[in-house]
Amino acid sequence: MNGRIIISSCFLLLLLSIKGLGQQAKHEGTRQIHLDFHTSEHLLNIGEKFDKKQFQQALIEGNVNSINVFAKGHHGWCYYPSEAGAMHPHLKFDLLKEEIEACHEIGVRVQAYITVGWSVKDAREHPEWRYLNKEGKTFSHNGRILDEFDTSRGLPDTWWELLSPEGGYLELILKQTEEICKNYDIDGVWYDIIPIEYINYNANSIADMQANGIDVNNQQAANEYHVQKMRKFFEKTTDVVKKYRPQASLFYNWTTTMNYKNAINYDLFKYNTKQDLEDLPTTWDGYDIFPMRSKFFANTGDELVAMSGKFHTAWGEFGGFKHKNALLYEAASMLAFGARANFGDQLHPSGEMELETYRNIGYAFDYVEKIEEYSLGGKDIANLGIWLSLEKEHDEGTVKMLLENQVDFLVLNNLDNWDGIETIVINGGVQLDHKNTQRIQEFLDHGGNLLVMGTGALNKNQDKFLFNLGAQYVGPAKYDIDFTTVTDEIADNLPKSPFLNYEAAIKVKATNGSEVLAYIREPYFSRTLKHYTSHRNTPYQLENAKHPAVIKHGNTIFIAHSLGKQYFETGAHVHRDLFYNALRLIHNKSLVEVELPSNGRINLIEQADKKRYVLHLLYATPTKRGIAEVIEDLVPLYETPIKLHTAKTIKRIYSIPGHETIPFVKKHDEVQIILPKFTCHKAIVFEY
Repeated sequence: MNGRIIISSCFLLLLLSIKGLGQQAKHEGTRQIHLDFHTSEHLLNIGEKFDKKQFQQALIEGNVNSINVFAKGHHGWCYYPSEAGAMHPHLKFDLLKEEIEACHEIGVRVQAYITVGWSVKDAREHPEWRYLNKEGKTFSHNGRILDEFDTSRGLPDTWWELLSPEGGYLELILKQTEEICKNYDIDGVWYDIIPIEYINYNANSIADMQANGIDVNNQQAANEYHVQKMRKFFEKTTDVVKKYRPQASLFYNWTTTMNYKNAINYDLFKYNTKQDLEDLPTTWDGYDIFPMRSKFFANTGDELVAMSGKFHTAWGEFGGFKHKNALLYEAASMLAFGARANFGDQLHPSGEMELETYRNIGYAFDYVEKIEEYSLGGKDIANLGIWLSLEKEHDEGTVKMLLENQVDFLVLNNLDNWDGIETIVINGGVQLDHKNTQRIQEFLDHGGNLLVMGTGALNKNQDKFLFNLGAQYVGPAKYDIDFTTVTDEIADNLPKSPFLNYEAAIKVKATNGSEVLAYIREPYFSRTLKHYTSHRNTPYQLENAKHPAVIKHGNTIFIAHSLGKQYFETGAHVHRDLFYNALRLIHNKSLVEVELPSNGRINLIEQADKKRYVLHLLYATPTKRGIAEVIEDLVPLYETPIKLHTAKTIKRIYSIPGHETIPFVKKHDEVQIILPKFTCHKAIVFEY
């Protein structure tokens, strides 16, 4: 054994007499594991090799202080003696009880996992509980229907029939929740697969809607009624949990998935006591969705937990290993953006923990322990805000352009206090309501800056701009693509010849007092089956079109193309550079300025109670290999210039980890430093 295991074993002996230590913690654990355990009846001898000491050894090696363990998995079996449901037929002891006791003996918090939307046993025994779409077919998440797949090779990955937590199924979930909370010393409940986005059209649900006067064919009315049923589920389960475990944490998965608009539009995430942000960046949405989500959910005031996995690909992968440097980068990124770290693992059906997994996780969690004091309990600060559209391509593309230029930002949609915001960015997918239009107009009236792309500031009828952008809306594009030519004012790093836009701009006319910064060249014609030239797009005409590409008007910039969406879809640097050059004309001084390569990421927080700012810097280069984005090589960066703009008197600057003092130069409201070297992550502390 290594030194840590010897020391930790001694520590374990001291804790053996302490019961329920994890439950006394006021906060979420900072170094968490989500321990999947979906085992079917086709597997025998479930848990036969579970050993308390070996289980504890894994958690100690992993430097873990919180874990989600399974009470009930997707196959519908429980891992404890259940009166409401059924214990796995090949499990001979109370595995849930043994895991909880093992964790609490070493001071690890324990949350009980309960599946909701996927449960094979319940679907098989009660087909009336299954979701049906309007065509009367069962489906899984994302509306996937089994007969759409070629099943000659077996069942597709992640295929489970979806169940609706209403009627008899809701009663079962409530009974199982009650027996778990009543009989086990748990610190929280983690509900999974909450079908908030899918309207149920099975016979019971249709009858219920009709009995309550809901027009089944009215999509909006049916969806609103569906949301009501989800609220009933949240409220009833919360009541049961709090009755027996008033201090327990509660989380309902899929309520923090920003692609599920019901979660955001109806504030369903507010039923959580903390916000878990699940993402597997290797094969899901990549490494840049997390910063956007963390900044949105940070505005709730709840503790954040970032959830990734130890797997090379995705959940349910036995024997898959992510490189330990990827775990290190992901953990550092989670803490850098103010979230606790959680890595998913999958317990072998035998109940034996895979120690190699926890050695890799421990490599990352050792680093987390060194930086968590300088990451959590702070507040993101920036003077630029973005307005999210909840349209994936527009939002993520816009965020990527900011991240790759190291422009720090806040999300404004659910942020009450806009003090300190100097510039707002609205992407092409946004549709503002009257209330938020007024708020942004007041921001403009008080000297704020605004950058708008595409149709992001058009009214509900899509025929007039909501703000004075120096542009008059003319109409939609005539052609399939077009080209941009820029003036010298925004020409940095851009070609002087026309460059291609893969989606044409809307047509606008510049009004009096506006300055045109870029022009549009239209193609000779749109490419069709009978009307085309060359391999791909039609070339540009030799004269500028009458409608411009970029307009500056006072404290506003209007970009006629939806550059966020284009950048998400095509990743052309010319679109990112055009956006950044235009933005700098109205937003030329962020609170923090850092010169990093495009894969560098930054986040500035303030820990006011400790009288300090903390700037987190990250650098790694994800590489696409097969189906996965891989991080393996962590390359050091040298001599990184950093500027912090603050009116506060900075007394000391040092780096974390290491507490190495960094000399600085003070110029008016600007502090300048040079960071000699960092690899993967470094936190810079500015004490005032």
